[in-house]
Amino acid sequence: MTSPPAPRSVLVTGAARGIGRAVAHAFAEQGDRVALHVHSGVDEGRETLASLPGTGHVLVVADLGDADQAARLPSDAEEALGEPVTVLVNNAGVATAADLAHPPASTDPATWRRHWETYLRINTLGTAIVTHAMTTRLVELGLPGRVISIGTRGVHKGEPEFPAYAASKAALHAMDASLAVALAPHDIAVATVAPGFIETERVADRLSSPAGDEIRGGSPFGRVGRPEEVASAVLWLASPEAVWASGATLDLNGASHLRP
Repeated sequence: MTSPPAPRSVLVTGAARGIGRAVAHAFAEQGDRVALHVHSGVDEGRETLASLPGTGHVLVVADLGDADQAARLPSDAEEALGEPVTVLVNNAGVATAADLAHPPASTDPATWRRHWETYLRINTLGTAIVTHAMTTRLVELGLPGRVISIGTRGVHKGEPEFPAYAASKAALHAMDASLAVALAPHDIAVATVAPGFIETERVADRLSSPAGDEIRGGSPFGRVGRPEEVASAVLWLASPEAVWASGATLDLNGASHLRP
């Protein structure tokens, strides 16, 4: 009889709600100990923490837009959990929102630059710093690990109202591909998931508006994705069986955008 896998220490960034919350639940349900990262959503993070099955889960707070805080996040999680983080899920980031729209034909230069700096500072640089801190610690300790980043369908489909968002996520896709090659000799596998439109609290108003039918119609399934479907994919990519998927980007968009 095969014994169950040993529990791991998992850091999920941006875990207060939505995809991050679903990912945290998926790992906790299989017996792993989870460090839930939040920035401003501390109260929501505490609610998520209290809802997780199992014991030993912790809440860690950091602003990924602050390079020093981003660099300390894996060590803060290690201290809180009592052991090194061996699975990192990069979910935190600035999403698309009406006040951050910057269509190129109608955005003034100052706003254009400000939005680009916001997306790149948090989505790209902050995530890269967290990933570097976590993986260099694993290399130092000689421990295997997994890194999974939440990208976006927009990298391939385009985000005409939010080009900086798409670019910031495209950088993560490229980073993960590069790290997959560089870290494989250390038994650290790296992969990306690229969700399409996912039904979370943040977009509930859009889905219930007149635009909701058009959004759902973007997929031949006639619906949008669910956070639990993303979490299931992340859980598999973090498993020992998925090591050969290192370097891959897994599209999760319900056939709403196809690429070769």
